[in-house]
This record gives sequence, structure tokens and C-alpha cells, in this order.
Amino acid sequence: MARRPIALATAVVLLLEAPGIVAVNAVMARFVEAQSMSLDGMDPDAMVTGTWALGIVSGAALVLCALVALLAGLRDRRPGRLGRGLLIGCAIVHGVLGAVSVGLLGWEAFAFLTVVLGLIVLTLVAYGKESGAPVAEEAPAPA
Repeated sequence: MARRPIALATAVVLLLEAPGIVAVNAVMARFVEAQSMSLDGMDPDAMVTGTWALGIVSGAALVLCALVALLAGLRDRRPGRLGRGLLIGCAIVHGVLGAVSVGLLGWEAFAFLTVVLGLIVLTLVAYGKESGAPVAEEAPAPA
């Protein structure tokens, strides 16, 4: 089965996506700072700080998810409970962002987010059951 290449491809794509997310938030922070934008009277500096924090946390979360996929691919074993939870959360976020991105950014962004979602789900499904686990055999029926 192609479990390893799928997991490694997922890790590479997530690692490439992380700096992109940080860069997008950096651009948004620059716009907020240059325009002195505020939301309902909130301090513009707080908006800039929040935008930077969101970008850095999102990038770190993507790197962490990429590490989970990378370790799964290198070890050829399914991720642990926490790792699967991280990948499931990452898949949910990509699905929601993909749905929102159609109207805001266009079909190209939707296609990219859907491909990433597919890779994450394929990684989770490919490592769904432990391959080395013994299978319970049925006892022979008494005659």
C-alpha cells in the first residue's frame, strides 16, 4: 500500500503551507497597522498583535501536524491518539477554510485546500488500523 508516500507528501505540503499562513497574517497585520484599523473601538495595536499571534500559532500548528504525518510516514505506523486528534483538527480546519475560500478567494484556493484536506484524510485512513495487530480467530464449533 502507498501509506508512506501519502504521509510524507502530507508532511511536505503542510510544511510548505505553514510559512504561507504566517506570511498572509503578516500582510494582514501590516494593513491593519498602516490603516490604523480597529474593531468596535479596540486599540489598533491590539489588532496588529492579535493578527501576528494568530499567524504564528497557526503556522506552529501546521508544523506540528506536519511532524505527526512525517513521523507516521517514517515509522510506517499510525500516529498516537494525540497525533490523530491533531490531524483530525487540521482536516476540519482545512474543510471549513476550503468552503469559505470559494467566495472570498476563488476556486484555486478551494482546490488547494481540498487537496490538502484529501491528503490529511488519506493519511488518517491509510493508518486507520494497526497492521501488526493480531486478528482474533474464530474458535471451531463443537461437533
